[in-house]
Amino acid sequence: MSDAASSPNDPVFPSDSADDEPARGPRGIQSVEVGGQLLKALARTGRRMALKDLAREAGMTAAKAHPYLVSFCKLGLMEQDRASGHYGLGPLAIQMGLISLQQADPVRLAIAELPALAQEVGSTVSIAMWSGQGPTIIRVEEGPTHVYVAMRHGTPASLRHTATGKIFAAFGEPGRIAPLLDAEGHSLEEPAFAKELAAIRASRLSRVENQLLSGVSALAVPVFDGFGQLVLAIAAIGPSATLDLDLQGRPALLLQAQARSLSQRLGAPAQA
Repeated sequence: MSDAASSPNDPVFPSDSADDEPARGPRGIQSVEVGGQLLKALARTGRRMALKDLAREAGMTAAKAHPYLVSFCKLGLMEQDRASGHYGLGPLAIQMGLISLQQADPVRLAIAELPALAQEVGSTVSIAMWSGQGPTIIRVEEGPTHVYVAMRHGTPASLRHTATGKIFAAFGEPGRIAPLLDAEGHSLEEPAFAKELAAIRASRLSRVENQLLSGVSALAVPVFDGFGQLVLAIAAIGPSATLDLDLQGRPALLLQAQARSLSQRLGAPAQA
């Protein structure tokens, strides 16, 4: 007896050749991903935008963008200003952002990245936060190149003579920095130091070479939260003979990339 004719409603099973097809990632909803580009555009620019400008920033036409904007406004992810007609993030988006900031733990996020960072940079790396003692090392991850320096958890970092300390001197509150600097016998008003701090703010990178210890050099970068506040510093420390201190060197670029990534995960806007 011949096989029954198949119905259009019968289930379709993959053929044996399906095993030869490349593995695919989780299936998503394309329209959500497309519309999400509008939300990303608003977050990236950080300002309210006209329909045509927002659509252009998201890489689509105004006609294509408008239905998404209507739906986003209904959900509260966006809102339209009645006077200008410009679109901005809505109350639901703001609530979600605040909840995300509350849940984000900068120390936990940074510690998780340290082992891989130490291997990539090729030296010992650390993270430091502000405490009553000033900048304080809270985590150290040994790299492949051992460095003979007493750096351990709880070690305070000099504001004037360490790469980590200079990050806090550059981006911290002067009212908190000045008394501790004074205790070290220094001041924010010292011309050479003020010039160095200005350069650190511009490059978001501090460097020391044979400054605190002969034969030891370091690089450090700042990590910010969604309010633009300095939350911690990441540093790499190693022998002066091998640690590349160039602003465009591999260690500097790796540290800066890690700092940008952590800052964005904590709500900070992407750097221009």
